[in-house]
Amino acid sequence: MERKAFIKKCCYAAIGIPILATTLPSCGAIYYATITKDANRLVVKKSEFWYLKPAGRTGGKDKKVNRSFVLIKNDNMEFPICLYKMDIDMYSASLLYCTHRGCELNVGGGIYSCPCHGSEFSVTGKVLEGPAIKDLKTFKTEIDNENIYILQA
Repeated sequence: MERKAFIKKCCYAAIGIPILATTLPSCGAIYYATITKDANRLVVKKSEFWYLKPAGRTGGKDKKVNRSFVLIKNDNMEFPICLYKMDIDMYSASLLYCTHRGCELNVGGGIYSCPCHGSEFSVTGKVLEGPAIKDLKTFKTEIDNENIYILQA
């Protein structure tokens, strides 16, 4: 490779890698919400769906960033529940337990996917792709001004 071509590729990489890193979701996007229990309900504060992103080196103000989902887990649960924000004051709660062979599901790209055999589910728990044929266990949700309630039956 010629020196000029090498320098050109290095410049593209030096510019492109940081841009790409900011646009791709990362493992840092997985967030376990703080919950409380109230009778037969799990209580999640609506504020768990946002955080302040530091302004960075250029200064300016911190930016309020919204999460599309949070995970919920406590000592009594073998698998986490994903609480997905569908719209303003509209949430879906699904157990991340694959109905095919019982693997824990991954969250990302607007779907739940099984790392074991490839089943895919919508964020409302419906089967999108087999081998699973049964939908995920979902929980009814209720809201008030400050909280989201996940009803456990």
